[in-house]
Amino acid sequence: MARRKEPRIPDALLDQLLAGADPKTAFDPNGLLDDLKKALAERVLNAEMDHHLATGEAANSRNGYGRKSVVTDTGKIDLDIPRDRQATFDPQLIAKYQRRFPGFDDKIISMYARGMSTREIVGHLRELYGVDVSPDLISAVTDAVLDEVAAWQARPLETTYPLVFFDAIRVKIRDEGLVRNKAVHVALGVWADGVKEILGLWLEQNEGAKFWLRVMNELRNRGVEDILIAVVDGLKGFPDAIQAVFPETMVQTCIVHLLRLSLDFVSWKDRKAVVAELKPIYQALDDEAGAAALGAFEASEWGRKYPAIAQSWRRAWGEVVPFFAFPKEVRRLIYTTNAIEALNSKLRRAVRARGHFPTDEAALKLLFLVLNRTENEWTMPAREWSLTKAQFAILFGERFTRAMV
Repeated sequence: MARRKEPRIPDALLDQLLAGADPKTAFDPNGLLDDLKKALAERVLNAEMDHHLATGEAANSRNGYGRKSVVTDTGKIDLDIPRDRQATFDPQLIAKYQRRFPGFDDKIISMYARGMSTREIVGHLRELYGVDVSPDLISAVTDAVLDEVAAWQARPLETTYPLVFFDAIRVKIRDEGLVRNKAVHVALGVWADGVKEILGLWLEQNEGAKFWLRVMNELRNRGVEDILIAVVDGLKGFPDAIQAVFPETMVQTCIVHLLRLSLDFVSWKDRKAVVAELKPIYQALDDEAGAAALGAFEASEWGRKYPAIAQSWRRAWGEVVPFFAFPKEVRRLIYTTNAIEALNSKLRRAVRARGHFPTDEAALKLLFLVLNRTENEWTMPAREWSLTKAQFAILFGERFTRAMV
C-alpha cells in the first residue's frame, strides 16, 4: 500500500509565512512552529539536492524520497528526505545518520548542567516533548563536552590577577571498584577591572605541596606572571607551593574558614558566645591589635575551655595578618572565600543529584558545565571593587597598574 502523502504547504504561502524568518534561529524552541520547521527543512533539503545534482555526475538524478524522524527542541517531526539514484547525496542540514537538529543537544547539555541526572533528562524529554531518547544518547551528547573541557583547561590566561581564590569541594567517584572521596579544586581569578574568571578545575584524591606546585606551574605556563593576593581555604601545602612559583604573592587565609574550624571544637550551645568572643580578633584595627585580641581570647573562659581554637589561629597567623592592612570595605572582599563559596554551592547541588560518579571524567564534565553556566551569569564587579582598586594601586604599585593596561 502506498504511503499517504501529507498535505503540502504551497510555495507562495510558505514564502509569506517564512518572510523575515532568521534561518539561524528557525529551529530554536522559540523559532518557527513545527509545521513551518518541517516545510522549511524540506525546502532546504531539496535545494541542497538541486545543488548536488548540478555539480555532480551528469547521469545522476532524483530518486524519490525517504522518510526520517528527527528530534527538535519542541518535539519530533517527520521529514521527506530527497534521494538520488547514485546514493551520493549527503545533506548538510541534517546528515545521513543524524536524528537530532542542532540545538537539541544544547538542551540536553543545559539540563545536565542544572544537575539533572541522566534518568531525569530521559523522563523530562518524554514527558515534555513526547520524545524517547536512551541514556546512552545522553551520555554521548554530554561526553562531547570533554574536548571542550581540555581546551578550556589549557587556554591562555591574563598575565596578572590582583586576586585569586582557591577552594575545594569533595565528590564521590568510583575508582578501582571502590567509591572514593576526591577533592575538586577550583581557582577563581579577579581581573583588575573586577571581572571574575574561572581559571581552572583540578581533581585530586590527595592534596599537598607537590599537587599545588603542579597547579602553580600550570598557571604560569598558561601565561600568569603575577598574583597579588591568593585567598585560600586551609589548603594543605599551598603557601609553600605558591611562594616557589610566585614569590611576591601575598597569601591570605580565609577568616570564615578559620571560624568554621574553630566551631568544630565547640559544643552547639556555646557556639554563639564563642563567635562573639572571636570577633575582636578579625575586626581589630591592625595586626598588633589582632594579636592582642587573640591573646585575650586565649586567656578568657572560652579560650581555656577550648584551647584548640587559639592554637589553630596561631598556626595560621602568618596568613591571617595580611588583611589587617586594608580598610573594612576591602577586608570584606578579600578575607573570605565567599566569592567562591557561592560557586561551590551550585557545584554541590549538581553533585548531590548524582550520589557518586563512575569516573573522574564524568565528574569533570558536569562540574565544567556548571562552572561555564555560572560564569556566563557574572556581569558586574563587586560593589567594593572601586575602593579596592585604589588600595591595591597604593599597596602594590606597578604590579597592579600593569594589570590595568
